Amino acid sequence: MVISSLRNQDVSSLADQLFLQRLQSRDSVVRAHEAAHIAAGGGAITSGAQYSYQRGPDGREYAVGGEVGIDLSPVARNPQATIAKMEIVRAAALAPAEPSGPDLAIAAAATQLEEKARAEAYTKSQETPDTTNVVDVRA
Repeated sequence: MVISSLRNQDVSSLADQLFLQRLQSRDSVVRAHEAAHIAAGGGAITSGAQYSYQRGPDGREYAVGGEVGIDLSPVARNPQATIAKMEIVRAAALAPAEPSGPDLAIAAAATQLEEKARAEAYTKSQETPDTTNVVDVRA
């Protein structure tokens, strides 16, 4: 009876240690993931990393999920600025070593907004006459 009780404590202790190691590893991965978004996001980042936590067997909290706010809105009446911004947004979304599903969705949305801005810029360029090669012959 005493021997089985000791073995159960050893197993429980080993299970806690393994669980703690998994939590510590997950915490590191989550923090690196969110830091990659922030490092690549520049001015498109609207908020720092916010984490969801799980308490470990040691009583400490470990990050198991996270998110960073990013501005996905186009720049009003400025397709060139929108193109540049969406390139940054896409880079920030894809910056982590393993982008999540929401990261890929943000990157896809940024690509669509960038394509729309490119079309708008092209349309504007066709509406504005090019006067760089016009010679004034009235003189």
